[in-house]
Amino acid sequence: MEQKTRIERNTVQETLVIPLYGRKLCTEQFPRLFRDDKAVELIGRIDYDFSALAAKSKSFAHRFGALEVAMRENDLMAEAKDYLKTHPKATIVNLGCGLDQTAENCNNGLCGIVNLDLPDVIEVRNRLLPDGERVKNVAADLNDFSWFDKIDAENGVCFLAAGVFYYFKTGDIKKLFTAMAKRFPGGRLVFDAAGKRAVKIMLKTWVKDAGVTSIANFFSVDSVEADILPWMANAEVSYRGYMLGYNDLKDPSVPGAFRLLSKIADGLMKMRIIRMDFTV
Repeated sequence: MEQKTRIERNTVQETLVIPLYGRKLCTEQFPRLFRDDKAVELIGRIDYDFSALAAKSKSFAHRFGALEVAMRENDLMAEAKDYLKTHPKATIVNLGCGLDQTAENCNNGLCGIVNLDLPDVIEVRNRLLPDGERVKNVAADLNDFSWFDKIDAENGVCFLAAGVFYYFKTGDIKKLFTAMAKRFPGGRLVFDAAGKRAVKIMLKTWVKDAGVTSIANFFSVDSVEADILPWMANAEVSYRGYMLGYNDLKDPSVPGAFRLLSKIADGLMKMRIIRMDFTV
């Protein structure tokens, strides 16, 4: 019998558990919209007390949170698959990958896949999801641009980031995006973003635990035109609603109240999927 991979509480590695459990919950709650059988498998291979998450999984808030996870992953996959139509041998790079398999789920049999995250995270990923054919796990800090050298962009490159940039300062995001645009012309970056109100809610617990006194400088996007376009002159920028931009959510499995909340998320909370195509 395979020995389970232990995840300790109060560690960076523990942050992998909640989104992984969310993908499992999505698969169970909304199977016609989203399936991640690998997430279900991985839950069974991890030594961690999931009882608290299981107890919350039937609540209204957590079920809607699971739907958010499903929509975000589907949205990012849609943009990556669109890029592969014109760049079939491109490299798909999952930034801040955790135990996520969004890039692998876009595999067309020709593309390369790089999963990139901090060393502690990649240590766990290597045990559960080791490198494979055309798939590499890379340990790196996104703010240290030396990781650029590990990306093969000869046939194109599409970067995906799910739930990552909320934890970055706006100044660091500007440096990262502009450096990426300069280094990877012809490439694409797709990520989720939200307005200040939503980011404040999302970071509430993390800010307290991290001892951060203010989130004013953390990356948020109230207006793509005002907050991004002025410093991304070398990219074509477009965006859609996070929840309803790619799917109308009229599936029978989705309660009407969830569709209403989705409209609020995309509208009042300004939750979006943003795509940047770096100009040559």
